[in-house]
Amino acid sequence: MISTEPATGKELWRGRIGNVEQAVEKALSVRDSWAREPVGQRIELMRRFANEVRKQAEPFAELIARESGKPLWEAKTEVEAVIAKVEISKTAYAERTGQKKLNSALQGTAALRHKPHGVMAVLGPYNFPAHLPNGHIVPALIAGNVVIFKPSEKTPAVGEFLVKCFNASGIPEGVVQCLIGGPEEGKALVEHAHVDGVLFTGSARAGIAINRKLASNPAKIVALEMGGNNPIVMLDTPKIDDAAATIIQSAFTTAGQRCTAARRLVVVDSMYDKIVPAVKQLAEKLIVDQPFADPQPFMGCVIDNQTADLLSESFVALISRGGKPLMHMKRPDENLPFLSPSIIDATEMSERPDIELFGPLLQVIRVPDFDAAIAEANNTRYGLSASLVGGKPEDFERFWFEARAGILNWNRPTNGASSAAPFGGVGLSGNHRPAAYYAADYCAYPVASTEMDQPRASIGVGLKDG
Repeated sequence: MISTEPATGKELWRGRIGNVEQAVEKALSVRDSWAREPVGQRIELMRRFANEVRKQAEPFAELIARESGKPLWEAKTEVEAVIAKVEISKTAYAERTGQKKLNSALQGTAALRHKPHGVMAVLGPYNFPAHLPNGHIVPALIAGNVVIFKPSEKTPAVGEFLVKCFNASGIPEGVVQCLIGGPEEGKALVEHAHVDGVLFTGSARAGIAINRKLASNPAKIVALEMGGNNPIVMLDTPKIDDAAATIIQSAFTTAGQRCTAARRLVVVDSMYDKIVPAVKQLAEKLIVDQPFADPQPFMGCVIDNQTADLLSESFVALISRGGKPLMHMKRPDENLPFLSPSIIDATEMSERPDIELFGPLLQVIRVPDFDAAIAEANNTRYGLSASLVGGKPEDFERFWFEARAGILNWNRPTNGASSAAPFGGVGLSGNHRPAAYYAADYCAYPVASTEMDQPRASIGVGLKDG
């Protein structure tokens, strides 16, 4: 497998495609010994991992920037998130899956403990090739699982680097492995009889395929995070510049390649002529450039030329269906996947496709009032993230109650969710197994027990005499 830098087209990395059977056998060989390690020891090894990432922070960030095309400043924040995940996961594990003593009517001890599932497959995305899979891996390891991580075929170098940091910190190679491969290796890993769980972040299409394949196997834990067609709703506010910046951050950070990015700007009539020109004016100032450019760019390229082609075609398709271009999508070099921020007024479109356009493309939809705005926000099969900009506290209270999404913000971007909170959505955005702080929930299962040091029992009724 060969990985190239999207911003330059140069070869970055090459490596051999892994063997799923060998990876599973290796994981099985250490599964029980790792599960029997005291949780304190597992946490200590995670802290050593965090320290290893700190030591490697600069080359790690540079690799993320080169392989994903995102600006260096953003790659550095991703490395920081990898480090922070350890302490957050430790706290979450203690809170969500700790041991408890329970009242018992049997005059013994009743207890609640949690067990690891066993061998966990983690399938990672390319937009946050370190942070998002790490958000599965660290909680899974703390809980006592062993992990086979298949990074996206578009960012294998980052995946390999991440796993090397785990191994360099003293975590055995069989406990966490990097399986290089494409869709076929991912499919084989998901279906393998000795894989006990699948933790996936990626497109709805791939997530649905996983869900369908494993529907007849309820023994296997499956956590799906599948993106969204996220709305940001604009009500009345005097803070036009701040609102415009919030919308820009929501729609165009990471070149729009965030599952929580705003895809639709829903604007009430009274604000349309104020906010749309402000958003356009600010979008035109955004610097789009290579990861290490000076001055630093706001956003880099999308992941590859195929993605850039599809986004360009989608922009034209939206116009052909009645969309009005407010900012055209431009591609300065047809050989590289750099795209300018683009905005389309989709109000008069005959049919708005309910899909996740994973790039810097924002659709604007004009509505008469708040009732229509909430209805339009919910006009999607997805339900990951939604934001309300402007309005009063009672407006947000209604928005929170009526908007259908797993993340609901007020006067904040749709993206940038806290790792100290659960992260997940409804509809096509997930299967009700939120990640981030709640990842502990799907990394271990509860076991209730009643216990006595000696058997003590008698049968008081229903026995024959003699």
